[in-house]
Formats: sequence, structure tokens, C-alpha cells
Amino acid sequence: MAHFRFWILIGVVSISGFSQGMLLPLIAIIFENEGISSSLNGFHATALYLGILIASPFMEKPLRKYGYKPVITIGGAIVIVSLFLFPLWKSFWFWFVLRLLIGIGDHALHFGTQTWITSFSPKAKRGRNISIYGLSFGLGFALGPLMAPLVEINEALPFMLSTGLCLVAWLFLFFIQNDFPEDEVGMQSVSSTFERFRQAFKYAWVAFLPPLGYGFLEASLNGSFPVYALRIGFDVPTVSILLTAFAIGGIVFQLPLGMMSDKFGRKPVLQCILFFGGLCFLFAGVFEHSIYIVITLLFIAGMLVGSTFSLGISFMTDLTPKNLLPTGNLLCGIAFSVGSLVGPYISGMIIQYFEQVRFFSIVSFMLFSILMVVMMTKQNETIGKEKSVLQ
Repeated sequence: MAHFRFWILIGVVSISGFSQGMLLPLIAIIFENEGISSSLNGFHATALYLGILIASPFMEKPLRKYGYKPVITIGGAIVIVSLFLFPLWKSFWFWFVLRLLIGIGDHALHFGTQTWITSFSPKAKRGRNISIYGLSFGLGFALGPLMAPLVEINEALPFMLSTGLCLVAWLFLFFIQNDFPEDEVGMQSVSSTFERFRQAFKYAWVAFLPPLGYGFLEASLNGSFPVYALRIGFDVPTVSILLTAFAIGGIVFQLPLGMMSDKFGRKPVLQCILFFGGLCFLFAGVFEHSIYIVITLLFIAGMLVGSTFSLGISFMTDLTPKNLLPTGNLLCGIAFSVGSLVGPYISGMIIQYFEQVRFFSIVSFMLFSILMVVMMTKQNETIGKEKSVLQ
């Protein structure tokens, strides 16, 4: 039964990744064709992650009270209805609200599935299961941008296809039984929620940096890069291929990196992928007009940094006591959404006002900055000792 539940959750996550991977470049391309500025385009992309931030403080209590399945089911329903409403009225602010609702729904869905998987996975298979979780999302996200060219056939078509796929995956949720996270007496008040935030942050703050960096990277790449690429002469199908190359790279090496981190440790693996991933984006900026070199470099970069989110979750799970796992997963989502919020807006502003700055240089600078912080901190060793004493 646990095996069946695991694969249902993995399927739901992959379809969610598909809808997210489609939505970011699709709306960016539609707005660019409408003549909307890159800064406003980037601002609009932040709605998804603003929804995550708005919902985050209120997400843990319903999960502990009602269990995983209701939170995931309601989140999926919000995503399906919102996707269905997009073609009904093309308006900057209406679409902004729909994106915000999708952020809330997706966050409920991911928070529920992610926490459920980390809680029932045995320690011996934890890295493997979380890697499969990241792999399934990455696979869906890789296929999502391929829907963007369908906008040239009919603007409503990609939205309708995504709605249908999400509905099919959502229906499978009714075949699994509900479950509840571990809890403690007296931990249900709002004040204790923020106390759990503080405790989880104390244990695992360094583990929240990779999700933050990946949020910046993913949202910038899918939300702002299409605008930049169109302006330097790439067409829409080429942009879709470039985004897919990065996502497929992440899929190819997701599981091996998870297994390597089990063997050699999360921090050494994270340092390696941040360094070499930063180099790939640096060289992609130098050779940005050579399509085949850029495709190759983005594929390699995807192989490296495409696993930063799942490795961050694994790192957090290692550092955090089990009763704080929902809080730790929530903070991983918050870190990802903060990075995703600032990424498209900052990169969009730079594209608009600093035309001499290459897009890939922005991403490279961000990865190297996180690498320096991870290298300089030794908190992960201290936390590991502190946790072993507590347990």
C-alpha cells in the first residue's frame, strides 16, 4: 500500500511540474508579444511565488489537524480551476490573481506530498525517494515548455491541455488513504508555529540556501530568459528547446546525485555542483549567440544544479528532528519561493536597464554567491552533533 501511495504522489508531482514548466515561459511569451515590458513581465511571474509566501504561515496547522490527503487534494483543485479560467479573460491583473492562486494551490500540493514522502521514507531509502520526487517534478517541468509553441496555434490550447492532465492526476488521489504527521502536545497555536519555524531554522538554515538559489534560477530561466532570448534573436521553438535542455539535464543526473550525496555527504556534493554549475552559466553567457554551445552548456548545468532543490530537502531532513520535518519542508518551500520572487523581477530589471549585462552572468553570480556562504559555514557539522545529542 505504501508503494502504491508513493507512486501516486510522484505522479501528482510530475503533472504539477508540467503545469509550472508550461506556465512560466508561456505567459512570458504571450506578454512579450503583447508589448509588455520585461520588468512588468518579471513582476507578473512573481505572483506564483507570492501565493506561496502568503499561504506558508497557514499551511502547517491544517496539515497536522486534517492530514496529508485533504491538503494535497484541495491544493490540486485550486490549480485545476485556476488553469481552466486563464483562457476566459486575458487581463494582466486577472492573470496575476490566477497565478497567485496557482501558487497557493501548488504550495499546498507540494508541501503535502514532500512532507508525506520524507516522513514515511525509511532512512536507508530517503535519499533515493527524495531524488525520485525531484526527478518526477523535473521530468514534468522539462516537458512543460514544449507546450509554449502551441500558443501559435491557439492561445487557449496549452491551458486546456494542462487543465486536463492535472484533473486526471488529481482523481488518483481518491485511491489512497489519509495519514497524519508526528505531532507534539501543545504545538497547535500560531505562536508555536513560529517557534517551530525558529527551531527548524536554527537546525538547518544552511540547507535552505540551495532551494532559495534554485528558486531564483528556475524562475529567472523560465520567466525572464524567454524575453532576453527573443530580444537577442532566438525564436519561440528555440527558447523551448533551450529550457528543455536544462530541465532534461536535471532529470538525467537527479538520482545519481542523490545517491552520491548519501555516500559522500550533502555539503561536498552541493559545493561541487554550485561551482561547476556557475562555470557553465558563465561560459553560456560568453557563447550566448552560438545555439549549439548554449544548448550543451545548459544541459550540463541542468545535470549539476538541477538537483539543488532535492539535495536541499535531503540536507534539511538529515539535520532536522522528525517532529519538525513539516516545518523544515515548509521553510524549504518558503526559501524556494523567496528566490523565485526576486529572480524574475531582478533579472527582468537588469535586462531592461542594463542591456550590456548577459542574462547567464546574473545566474552565475547568484550560484557563486551561495557557494561562498555554504563553503564558509560549518553549522551543518554543529547541528549534526546537536541533533544526535537530542535524539
